[in-house]
Amino acid sequence: MGNNQDKVAVISGGTKGIGRAICEKFLAEGFRVFTSARSIDHNFKHQNLNQFKADLSNKKEVRDFSDWILDQTSSIDVLVNNVGVFLPGKISEEHEDAFEIQINTNLASTYHLTRNCLSALKSPQSGYIFNICSTASITPYINGGSYCISKYAQYGLTKVLREEMKEFNIRVSAVLPGATYTNSWSESDLPIDRFIKPKSIAQLIWTAYQLDDNSVMEEILIRPMDGDI
Repeated sequence: MGNNQDKVAVISGGTKGIGRAICEKFLAEGFRVFTSARSIDHNFKHQNLNQFKADLSNKKEVRDFSDWILDQTSSIDVLVNNVGVFLPGKISEEHEDAFEIQINTNLASTYHLTRNCLSALKSPQSGYIFNICSTASITPYINGGSYCISKYAQYGLTKVLREEMKEFNIRVSAVLPGATYTNSWSESDLPIDRFIKPKSIAQLIWTAYQLDDNSVMEEILIRPMDGDI
């Protein structure tokens, strides 16, 4: 564990899958971690872990989450916008609410949580923002529909944010994972070794964070060894 006991990481959607692996990594490195989830996981315990129940597809609940964080700390070192949802379907065939649900969860939550946390991210003069995008942010596919749209937009948001944050010495990375073994794939007939492990993504994020402050890993693109699924 490094000398990180005074550092703070905010990780949205941190009780399952990729988000949980990222929480576990930063906790192991000594960070104080604040995370959101639609339901609290009472089995996920650590003295430095703080969970908040919130649905970040709802703008008010994003504000509630960020207000709760800022009541407890005035400085944030790392923000990971991880919360997301995937609803498969073609644009012409998907449910009429699929667009709004995925835009609000995958894009709007990133926009609003980042804006709400910016004052605290500017405080350490070396903040870092990671947006968990997707290979769907750069490669469209059939049955991707509004998910691909939302992830392309999140990727674009990340690029714009990177330019805006340079004057504040805040680094911004787009993380683009391919198929990762999380709950959404748990009922698949494919073998586990066909997927990326969430811990691998967490390790890459930690590696990027450790770079010198004048270097930024703009994109972290990771796919399963045998390619996309």
